[in-house]
Amino acid sequence: MVFKIPIYQVDAFTSTPFSGNPAAICLMDMELPDSILQSIASENNLAETAFIWPQGDRYKIRWFTPSVEVDLCGHATLASAHVLFTQKDIGSRTICFDSRSGLLFVEQNEDGLLTLDFPVDLFQSLPIPDGLEAALGTDILDCVKGKSDYLVRIKDQNTLQNIQPNLSLIKTLPARGLIVTAPGDHCDFVSRCFFPQSGIDEDPVTGSAHTTLTPYWADILKKRYFVAKQLSARGGTLNCEMSADRVLISGNVVLFLEGTIFVSL
Repeated sequence: MVFKIPIYQVDAFTSTPFSGNPAAICLMDMELPDSILQSIASENNLAETAFIWPQGDRYKIRWFTPSVEVDLCGHATLASAHVLFTQKDIGSRTICFDSRSGLLFVEQNEDGLLTLDFPVDLFQSLPIPDGLEAALGTDILDCVKGKSDYLVRIKDQNTLQNIQPNLSLIKTLPARGLIVTAPGDHCDFVSRCFFPQSGIDEDPVTGSAHTTLTPYWADILKKRYFVAKQLSARGGTLNCEMSADRVLISGNVVLFLEGTIFVSL
């Protein structure tokens, strides 16, 4: 039997194509075997492929890199919501996704922005892992670890823009990857995210990382609202807000392509 799966490629956290973070969204009628989902993600060869299908009044969502399934992905969730809002008659401005990280909500705002409503990440201070400063080529001012990632703060945006990390060493960290952050020159904070453990050397824009970055900078800056930028080659902008035990992350999305996948089972 041949299944036809609609697929969309969406650039998230940007208002212009060829920037932000691209995600492939597969709009399915039902769940397919894990091996098929992973093979599709590997074939797409994007940082993330999201698979979504209806589940009562919610949608089930799973995210795969080219090599592994992950517990949480912000940009592909934002992109998934955009596909549902534009391709399906949702009848609501809010979508609820059921995921490995619990229930996630995306709201469509009147100004066109989409807002992720994600659980806040809880982090703890840790000693700087051996060799990490050498791997980044700069001093580390602070080191914490959340549920999935290490986060380190360095002195300024210029240093962050110019680091050329040793990815082989970062790959040995006991975590999904490494978030490197600094104060922003023209925004509240900036970051870069490295996930070689998941087959992604540097992620263009990482929504899930901002569930750690937002409470981290809230403690430092004593603020609730932030404008954040991720300084990858593609770049992206995120508006973040602390809301009790949730983090609200808003951004624009741009549809790049749509097509059909043919899968034999």
